[in-house]
Amino acid sequence: MDKNNSFFFEETAKTYTAGKGITRQFIGYNNSIMMVKVMFEKDAVGTAHTHPHTQTSYINSGKFEVTINGETNTLQAGDGFFVEPNVLHGCVCIEEGAIIDVFAPCREDFLQTIE
Repeated sequence: MDKNNSFFFEETAKTYTAGKGITRQFIGYNNSIMMVKVMFEKDAVGTAHTHPHTQTSYINSGKFEVTINGETNTLQAGDGFFVEPNVLHGCVCIEEGAIIDVFAPCREDFLQTIE
C-alpha cells in the first residue's frame, strides 16, 4: 500500500505472509499510527511477543484465544483487546477469521516486510 493513499480496497490490496497460516494487509499508516488487517487460518498461532507500541485490536471475524500478560480469554467477532507497550501477548485462531490491529506509533518492523 502506498502510505499516501487515502483509501483501502480489500479486493486490490496486496496481501503479505506474516507467518504459518497468517497473512496481512496494510490498511493505512504514517509515522504516528498503523492499521493492519491480519487474516488467520484455523489453528494458526500468533506467537507470544512484546513490542514497544501501544496496540488495540478488533476481532473482525472468527474466534480467537487471546493471552495478554498471562490472562487468556476467548474472543469472537465484535470483541476486542488492548495491549500496553512491552506487555507479552499472543493468540491462537480457533475459527478462521481476521483481526484489525492498530499500533501507535507505526510498526517500522512491519514496513520492512513490504515487498
